[in-house]
Order: sequence, then structure tokens, then C-alpha cells
Amino acid sequence: MSIILKFRMLSDENDNFLRDYEVPYDMNLLEFHKYLLETLEYEDCVASFFVADPMWEKGQEFTVVDMEDHSEGAPLPMETSSLGQIMHKHKDRLIYLFDLFGDRAYYFEVTGASEIEEGIFYPRETYGQADVPNQYEASLVDGDDGSAFEDMMGDFSEFEGGDDYDDQY
Repeated sequence: MSIILKFRMLSDENDNFLRDYEVPYDMNLLEFHKYLLETLEYEDCVASFFVADPMWEKGQEFTVVDMEDHSEGAPLPMETSSLGQIMHKHKDRLIYLFDLFGDRAYYFEVTGASEIEEGIFYPRETYGQADVPNQYEASLVDGDDGSAFEDMMGDFSEFEGGDDYDDQY
């Protein structure tokens, strides 16, 4: 029995941008990276995946190039890790940093899992909304009501501190 992970992908550059994907559980991160480049119609680039916690804080990094640093916490090569090794349950999160210098990324969340359906080719995009952000130029597009990005990010998009901080620091 093979499992398919269902992901929702969002961009912080366009609040209405949304993609849903179904991806084999055993697909490695390098294959997923290449698939994303193909579906987004991006040129090959250096990129990283990060496991993210519920607050979207970056955890373990996975890189295209093996850094050959095998110390604890060092980036791991994408080709040696599968999605199923790092994504285990509903709402698990992943950040795909596709522009290392511009710190531009896509945000993934597991929305479900199912068994592979006979006659369906995976990986596949099952839903798409809004234009793909340009690979080389960031352009923020404010979302209208119903922003997919704001829905997924929820309370984490608002500053939680007060206005009484000291600007000297």
C-alpha cells in the first residue's frame, strides 16, 4: 500500500496564490524540488527545504547540494530524505526557500493523506489559484477578502508585542 501526502502551498507575495499537490510519501526532497520547479515554470536554482513548527519557525534544513558537514543540526542533502521521513501528520509544515539571497519562500502544510489511486500519475497538482510569483523579482500583491495566506498563517501574522518598546535597541 502506497500513501499520497496532500499539501497546500501558499506564497507571502500574493495572498491569493494557492496550489494543492498530491505527492508520493516516499518521494525524496530533491525530486519534489525538481517537480516544483517544473510546475512553477522556474529555472533550476539553489534552494532549501526547512521543516517548520506550528509558528512557522525553521527547523532542520535540507539542501540541494550535500554540504558534507555531518555534525548534528547541519543541513542534510535533499536526495537522502523523503517527504515521509519528515512529514508525519495533518498540519505538518514545510518551508521551501527558492531564493536564498532574497529570502523568498513558499509555505506548505499537510492537508491530508490517502492511498494511491489506480490510473492516477503522481505527483500532481490538483488545484491552482492566482498567478505564480516571478522567480527573480519579488512583487507583493495584497489579497482581497478570503486571503488563503492569511487563513493559513492565522494568528502568527500579527505582531504580539505592545507599542511601548524602546527604539534605541
